[in-house]
Amino acid sequence: MSEFPEYVDVSYTDGEGESAADYPELEDKIEKAIEVVATGLEEYETPAIMWTGGKDSTLTLYFVKEVAEEYGLDLPPAVFIDHYQHFDELLEFVDRWADEWDLEVVFARNDDVGAYVDEHDLEPGDDIEIDALSEHNQHHVRNILEYEEETFPFLLDTYVGNHLLKTVALNNTLEAHDIDGIISGIRWDEQEARADETFFSPRHDPDIYPPHDRIQPILQFDEGDVWDAFWYYVVPETVPEFPDEGYVPQDYDDLPNGLTHDDIPVSPKYFAGFRSLGSEISTEKSDEEPAWLQDLDNTTERAGRAQDKEDLMERLRDLGYM
Repeated sequence: MSEFPEYVDVSYTDGEGESAADYPELEDKIEKAIEVVATGLEEYETPAIMWTGGKDSTLTLYFVKEVAEEYGLDLPPAVFIDHYQHFDELLEFVDRWADEWDLEVVFARNDDVGAYVDEHDLEPGDDIEIDALSEHNQHHVRNILEYEEETFPFLLDTYVGNHLLKTVALNNTLEAHDIDGIISGIRWDEQEARADETFFSPRHDPDIYPPHDRIQPILQFDEGDVWDAFWYYVVPETVPEFPDEGYVPQDYDDLPNGLTHDDIPVSPKYFAGFRSLGSEISTEKSDEEPAWLQDLDNTTERAGRAQDKEDLMERLRDLGYM
């Protein structure tokens, strides 16, 4: 894909200068999300859904699934970035709901790094020798990141590790599957690096990534809105035994009508107090209460992550990460 297809007709300024305040009610936010998803499914020939198994991407996946069913459109495949350091519970969650929702999942992996890790039986934090990697990965490390050390640690929360395990894996998958639009669950309030995003965001520079667009239906949600959408819309609609008027669990085991965590499209890690599910190595629970009961307005959503500094996120975004 050398030039972006001319058949795509979307407004790249939709959402420019806006904030969550421009969508004051949850219904307003949902209506906009459905509009963006419908446009995305109609305009792009080979779209895909970025799915991490986390709350934002699962909410986005739900909207895509509902719109596809309503309009008789194909449900696009989901791209799951496997960076080799996921919580086991998250992988089980993805397998469970991919099967439940009849979803095709494409696993984006940096196989070269993965093979090195397996061959040398590495643990997170162990060093990876850059000269032992493929020319493609060496090019990214030396020429794009301009990293001069001989090794880098097998960790997500470093510039090199995050780029190779996430961004390179994603871009390789976009190219291999000729994906022209990827539907992602980022939000304006999540990070400063994403505050100026629009609902349709171009990524057309072939020197950085395979040209494509980012389709971003839930920019206008904040963290609390996401949880309200789950407990009052998503879960009642997808779980027949769940109360139609919604129900907000108050602790890990508080589920109505004999339901278990396997029945609910919400990762058990959120019930256990995690608000972010980056990796098993670098993410800790924020509190003992379920995520939706914590002080969402006065605490940081990603406080449980070892990193996520804004300058790093901005640089990774410029290189093609979400």
